Amino acid sequence: MNRQQGMTLIELLIVLVVISLLVGFAYPAYTNHLQGARRADCSGALMGLSSAMERYFTQNNSYLGATLSGANSIFPDQCPTDGSRAIYNLAITNLTATTYTATATPVAGGPQTNDTCGTLSLTQTGVKSSSGGSIDKCWK
Repeated sequence: MNRQQGMTLIELLIVLVVISLLVGFAYPAYTNHLQGARRADCSGALMGLSSAMERYFTQNNSYLGATLSGANSIFPDQCPTDGSRAIYNLAITNLTATTYTATATPVAGGPQTNDTCGTLSLTQTGVKSSSGGSIDKCWK
């Protein structure tokens, strides 16, 4: 008698269940890792914007007039700063002669929309904040 070799339907279902469990655990970890990497890239861009603001202040003795758009732009207005698809919009808020707040707001409908950290902020004194999670988590 010849015995046929192959997989039974039960064996195939068990393999599918195992694969779906692995994907169910791996995918959220992967997306959290990507969000953290994008956030880290943008926090670095905020630090770069802060450096550009300090250069502007050194040259003009005031933060007034610093802009992220137009011919006199001192820094890109999006993150990542290499010109690829925008993940965060950068802005300068609370701008006076001696103070500013640099902010990074997730692009609506973008991959960071569901990030718990929300908007990241950095002041001229180096104070970091976020509209969502803790400073340690959001500015690591």
